[in-house]
Amino acid sequence: MSAHLHTALSLAAHGVPPLPLRVGKVPFGNCPACAKNECGGRPSMKTPGPCTCPNPCHGWAAATTDPNVINSGPWVRAWREAAGVAYHPGGAGLTVVDLDNAEAIAWARANLPATRIVSTTRGEHWLYRGAMQSANAVRPGVDVKSLMQYARWLGPGTGAMAALPDAVRALTVKAPPAAHRAPQTVSAPLSGQRGECPHRTPTYLDRGIAMAEQRITEAREAIHATVYRTFLAVLSTHGRCGCLTETHAARLFTAAQAKGETVRHCTDAWTNALTTLGLTHG
Repeated sequence: MSAHLHTALSLAAHGVPPLPLRVGKVPFGNCPACAKNECGGRPSMKTPGPCTCPNPCHGWAAATTDPNVINSGPWVRAWREAAGVAYHPGGAGLTVVDLDNAEAIAWARANLPATRIVSTTRGEHWLYRGAMQSANAVRPGVDVKSLMQYARWLGPGTGAMAALPDAVRALTVKAPPAAHRAPQTVSAPLSGQRGECPHRTPTYLDRGIAMAEQRITEAREAIHATVYRTFLAVLSTHGRCGCLTETHAARLFTAAQAKGETVRHCTDAWTNALTTLGLTHG
């Protein structure tokens, strides 16, 4: 058994879906039957493996925890040729903040909660519990790898793994203009006077945002409508006193995008909710 195959089986046994990497840190390409997705397979955000092809096809979506697949003939051949092992962080419920240089590491130490750290060739991977959308170049030298992305396996790392913080979620979300300038654009009440702030403690607002995230996350159908109604409910309760911040909106946008909504759909839903409530300046 090759060392890479042994590592892959060990990862799978711990719920981490692996895949083989070729030289250059890239996945194996699609086989002829799956070239250009002719097989009809489409990588899913939740279920790795878009088709029944026995080869390690479709990049990150090939990652699996099924030992029968990992140890099958086509995969064993791939492991023998592999230059390394990768894994699908989102499939394991993880997020990797990939810090590519010393400046990025310094930024993370100053702005992110301490968590498990894996040393890389040029920097560090910071691992958090929780999955989210992936995005490259969220800051100079910083990538976020989770859903629909792969990361190299470089060992278990050191330190206790922390829960995914809002500071990381916010990196990938472009908040709507109304949220970015909340006091100027969301502060006017329906009566034309500034509303009394009901947030006597930060817990009141935080609990409302958390409940809204949960409502979006648990939606099984009518996602567009659920996102709009949730934005409407949040803004009707919290949108008149100017307390909503970019971070709050980013949390809602992240939850919606994890359900498949685009940034444009989120922005449209947010703007429509503002208009319905009369919270935009006309």
